Amino acid sequence: MKKFIKGFLIFIAIMWVFHTLSKNFMVDPTFEKFIAKKDQVLTNESLWILMIRIHILLAIISLITGPLGVIKEIRNKSITFHRWNGRVYVLTILLNFIPGIYVSLFATGGWPSTLGFLILNTLWLGTTIRGYLLIRQKKRNLHRKWMIRSFLLAFANMTIYIVVLLTHSILNFPYGTSYTIAVWLCWILNLLLAEILIRKKVFL
Repeated sequence: MKKFIKGFLIFIAIMWVFHTLSKNFMVDPTFEKFIAKKDQVLTNESLWILMIRIHILLAIISLITGPLGVIKEIRNKSITFHRWNGRVYVLTILLNFIPGIYVSLFATGGWPSTLGFLILNTLWLGTTIRGYLLIRQKKRNLHRKWMIRSFLLAFANMTIYIVVLLTHSILNFPYGTSYTIAVWLCWILNLLLAEILIRKKVFL
């Protein structure tokens, strides 16, 4: 069962990377459809597009390095690779904090969505730094638990997509309302899933 869960999460991460790349850099590279759904005018559209591209690219790197970091078999096979992979993962999240905060300020749904994103960004940065500091203190078990929490938060965008699909496309909620609900549920549900995986010792 543990192998199935790990394999499924890796598969989802890979598929989401391809989906994100194709959607944002091939299908709609200027983000016209996404901007059209916003309920406010962007003060500087070109800067927002630059920031969202940086945000997406860094998030993609975290989705690639994240699975490689939490899988025990890879960690045991090469601790050197694990350490360098982890450094890249931590760096992408540190660098992603400012772009993440900037795009949050213009989130669809107004200040409730902005607040939800600010909490998400803070939690993602906080869990990552906590995990990094713990390994510096050689507290390996606690380090793994906090990095699992960090890794699950990397799936926040996918959770938003699923919740918006359910609430807007199926339940016919207004798009702005659906988006706000999704922004809050993305970190609540993902952290709950992280705790379940920790309790089940899937990656430990």
